[in-house]
Amino acid sequence: MRFDQALARMFPEHSRSRLAAWVRQGQVTLDHAAVDAKHKVWGGERVSLALPAEAREGSDAAEVMTFEIVHEDAALLVLNKPAGLVVHPGSGNWQGTMLNGLLHHHPPLAAIPRAGIVHRLDKDTSGLLVVAKTLPAQTDLVRQLQARTVARQYLALVHGVVARDGLVDAPIGRHPTQRTRMAVTEHGRAARTHYRVLERFARATLLECSLDTGRTHQIRVHLQSISHPLVGDPVYRAGRGAAPGPLASFKRQALHAYRLGLVHPDSGKAMQWDATMPADLRGLLSEIAE
Repeated sequence: MRFDQALARMFPEHSRSRLAAWVRQGQVTLDHAAVDAKHKVWGGERVSLALPAEAREGSDAAEVMTFEIVHEDAALLVLNKPAGLVVHPGSGNWQGTMLNGLLHHHPPLAAIPRAGIVHRLDKDTSGLLVVAKTLPAQTDLVRQLQARTVARQYLALVHGVVARDGLVDAPIGRHPTQRTRMAVTEHGRAARTHYRVLERFARATLLECSLDTGRTHQIRVHLQSISHPLVGDPVYRAGRGAAPGPLASFKRQALHAYRLGLVHPDSGKAMQWDATMPADLRGLLSEIAE
């Protein structure tokens, strides 16, 4: 694949545009040589990324942080991430991230790439994340994610009344003109989101969403594409017809990763965890049900 595509997979904590800029500036090398972003890689090459000073400062510092730990053993740590917490250090958020808290909770994670984090949730999405505590566990979990055998299910409150269960099978890529956004686009990467109606309200629907793929902003983009954007989503927001009142005033996207299932990398046993819907979402559902 292209060098920039490989980099996006290797360093998911950085945006593609930022990685591309670092390639142009010579801060990313392939086998100790500067190459173009379109250069083809085949596997086995050595990649070096020299982060600029402003990107490194504080990003690997251990910070005291309170986590809701759902499960922990010698190989895994499963957390219920609160809304508002950034997972990886990045532009504008070099400190105070989940990674910083993990380094304090379990200092040996400093020896694991990305402190053992193998997948992400958006800042304002709450719910379950798994972290690997050893290199073998991280490798195993990455392979499970690539094989699409990790089960991830979400609760999503969307605008409008959804008539029936369904599937959105539409490729996702960078928005052609707004580069900070994703969009359904002909030349994007394959993406599939299943959704099931759990409860209908006057102007909103509670859905259960499950993913066959894990594209950036996948649920948010797919639900907007079928004219049922997430309540509270500041980027993929509803149009002028959005319902007034509590739906319009909710402060984040109403998305919660409530169930996570995988095969334990050490024991080989299938495991599953559930996380209760957070208080802000429960409160919103109570308001709109009255």
